[in-house]
Amino acid sequence: MTFLEFEIVPASVGSMLGAFAPIVLYLAIIVGFFYLFALKPQKKQEREHKALIDSVEPGDSVLTSSGFYGVIMDVMDEVVIVEFGNNKNCRIPMKKEAIIEVEKQEEK
Repeated sequence: MTFLEFEIVPASVGSMLGAFAPIVLYLAIIVGFFYLFALKPQKKQEREHKALIDSVEPGDSVLTSSGFYGVIMDVMDEVVIVEFGNNKNCRIPMKKEAIIEVEKQEEK
């Protein structure tokens, strides 16, 4: 055999799988950490927000995502009527998803 000639020997399938096993293991660990630290807390926060939105009733004080405080006047499927300020004429329909904080009315 001369200097420029070489023989190509096919690698066995077992040795090829052995070479990729650490890469697959690292990838699985990275995906696991991503799920635990990013996706799972976000799903929990979404469930809590949905429970908060489902619990609103007329008379509750709310804080909207735009920073306005108001009182719920009426609740529909996806929309609530919110009264802002002391002016009784300022009633605005808005999506329930815009509510970020609810303070329940005190029962007397």
